[in-house]
Amino acid sequence: MVRIAAVAALAASFACVAPGVAAARNGPGEIGDGFVLGEATIPQIQAALQSHQITVTDLVEGYLSRIKAYNGTCVNQPQGVLGPITMIPDAGKVNALITLNLRPANRLAWGFDDRKARSMTDATDNNAAMPDALETAAAQDAEFARTGKLLPLQGVVMSIKDQYDTFDMRSTSGGDAAWANDRPPADSTVVERLRKAGAIILAKANLDEYAGGAARSSFGGTECNPYDTTRDPGGSSGGSATSVSMNFVTCAIGEETGGSIVKPSSFNDVVGVVPTRELVSAAGMIQRGLNTRVGPICRTVADAARILQAYKGWDPKDELTSFGDGRSPDSFDTTTKTTLAGMRIGVIREYMDKALFNAVDTQNIDITNAAIDQLRALGATIVDPGEHGALFQSCVDKYLPKWQNQQFVRGFPTLFPTDPTTGLPTTDQLQTLLDMYFDPSKVPHTATGRPSIRSFGGTGSDAGEAKFNFNQYIHDRGDAKIHNLTELIANSQFWTDPNPAMGNRRSGLVSTDRATTLATASATQTRFAVQTVVSTCFAHNDLDAVVFPTGNVPPGVLTSPEEPSLNDRGIVWSGLSAYGFPAMTIPSGFTTQVYDRDASGVLLPPKPAALPVGVQLLGLPFNEQKLITIGAAYQAASQKRVPPPAFPPVPQTAITAVTASVGGTVPATLGLSVTSGSFGAFAPGVAKDYTASSTATVVSTAGDAALSYSDPGHLTNGAFSLPSALEVTLSKATWTAAVSNDAVTVGFKQHVAAGDALRTGSYSKTLTFTLSTTTP
Repeated sequence: MVRIAAVAALAASFACVAPGVAAARNGPGEIGDGFVLGEATIPQIQAALQSHQITVTDLVEGYLSRIKAYNGTCVNQPQGVLGPITMIPDAGKVNALITLNLRPANRLAWGFDDRKARSMTDATDNNAAMPDALETAAAQDAEFARTGKLLPLQGVVMSIKDQYDTFDMRSTSGGDAAWANDRPPADSTVVERLRKAGAIILAKANLDEYAGGAARSSFGGTECNPYDTTRDPGGSSGGSATSVSMNFVTCAIGEETGGSIVKPSSFNDVVGVVPTRELVSAAGMIQRGLNTRVGPICRTVADAARILQAYKGWDPKDELTSFGDGRSPDSFDTTTKTTLAGMRIGVIREYMDKALFNAVDTQNIDITNAAIDQLRALGATIVDPGEHGALFQSCVDKYLPKWQNQQFVRGFPTLFPTDPTTGLPTTDQLQTLLDMYFDPSKVPHTATGRPSIRSFGGTGSDAGEAKFNFNQYIHDRGDAKIHNLTELIANSQFWTDPNPAMGNRRSGLVSTDRATTLATASATQTRFAVQTVVSTCFAHNDLDAVVFPTGNVPPGVLTSPEEPSLNDRGIVWSGLSAYGFPAMTIPSGFTTQVYDRDASGVLLPPKPAALPVGVQLLGLPFNEQKLITIGAAYQAASQKRVPPPAFPPVPQTAITAVTASVGGTVPATLGLSVTSGSFGAFAPGVAKDYTASSTATVVSTAGDAALSYSDPGHLTNGAFSLPSALEVTLSKATWTAAVSNDAVTVGFKQHVAAGDALRTGSYSKTLTFTLSTTTP
């Protein structure tokens, strides 16, 4: 039998007033009993839940209110989402979220269009085993009212990069692909563990499609930077980072292969953590591989550590996590230290030597120097080779040729000649490498300085990893229509834009699909070689971490040419962590001016611009705790994070969806109204049982009906609650025949003891009364 309840649910409230001034109404950005949602941290949220100042439902509704106000199309797209675009200054929107975890009735009640639906292949979306975010929040509120206990991440509302599977929401990595079922059969490991810890998954985040470039996806459209909507929000986890910066969510999950967390986190003035690959599972992720790191993005270092804590660890579905077993603490210490005495932090001057770069880099380098001064002021020992020095070059020259060997040799054919016919060496290459090992001054370098910490160089012959990873994922997903990458491409639409900066993903996928062999030896060899080089240099200098700019180049105009590489400097410094080192970016300040490129690539004169800059910390594998300690201390001392000023707080919206049915039968009609009740004024210091009543009016055409109410709990006044529980009685609760306007007396009883401390103001409790039937 089907039980119908939601259509007849109505909230009724009653209050007990002690003498004094009534509570003020919430202003913009406040939820519950005056809680400020913007920039709220996990401890602040959970403290407010514990004190009954807010509910989890309040949190979800507060975030949805901001999403409704500011998440939308932020570019001109006259031919639609798949056509050419132009940027809109001060667009007022950012388009960070691609899918919302709302059932159709709730989504439509909130005014979100069908493009934000949980599924394009399941329009009904009525599976009871897939509760949406509001239903999950209500269930958590009820459980907390019953037990008084919070889960580790209860109250944490999150967005998930669309690369990661969510069993209740479409998962296509931003692609407009015609899967038979756009929902995967199960959650990715990271999502599964976050839900188990109590996090509510509110949305899937937009991204660079299939984790490519261009801050755009065929399904989700173009993302915009909230600090300047004409500029790059960073990729490929741009939607994740922007949703956190915009206070659409508490935290988000991103993915990094080569800068995809640190770049958008820096561009959005938030904290992004890139964990050791072997610490976190990538199971249930589109394009998982050797270097795909699952990382948290939050507004504080401590919050990011709490998120990472919830999902790190061994996963039998990801063999690489076996290397991390026993190599990480059971839990991270998130207390903020006021001193970093005893910490030794190296400065990677190879990334900060202005003589190697141009005017574009200057401000980011200067801001990073100020961050280094702050670390020094906190008591850390700064190991600095000087303005034009090189922290790692001696270790690179000493150890890289030996451990990279054949890849290194192929990069210098003049020094290591081979026979053009056989490809065999014509000199004793081994002796040459030995000579370099004993005299590193003999190590050759390219015009850009390779090998160096900026680029290790080397020439490999790897192939097929991307295709293998795609097809492994597609096989595990088990879709009835798409069985491999070839079919994925054939069943997808891609945007078309003549702007060279806006190239789509189709050609790259087609190229990937041509592979017929799997060869990853070069990648694993170079990974080991670089880890040897860096670990040795850490040991020689007794380092706990190194510090450097997250990137030297501020966010560029999205539709303009990207700042070209110069002496192996890209947009962000992500190459080192890509070899297996954990990293973290933290807000460190803002530019005052920026240099852009015109359509032909010419550097334009500077113009005023306040754009976020991040400072990056990097440590040895599995040394996330050291980064957390240093990062949290720096963030607390520097306080550089500034929310996007163009997107102010908005009022909380509370919307209840009501659904109706249509079909071949006449459904039962239920109607319910409940008046409010009041105990009047309490008398402090007097023991008394206060009583009150209200009336519930019942209409039912069903053969049977039942009236129930939610857990009464306790009357509350802000963070205060009465010790004795509220009691509720009904003069009638069941019916066996149709009724019209049947009046039910609802009785309320509240005991107040003589010793109860009464706080001036209103004590109240909202109950939900539900009329239900088992009649179809």
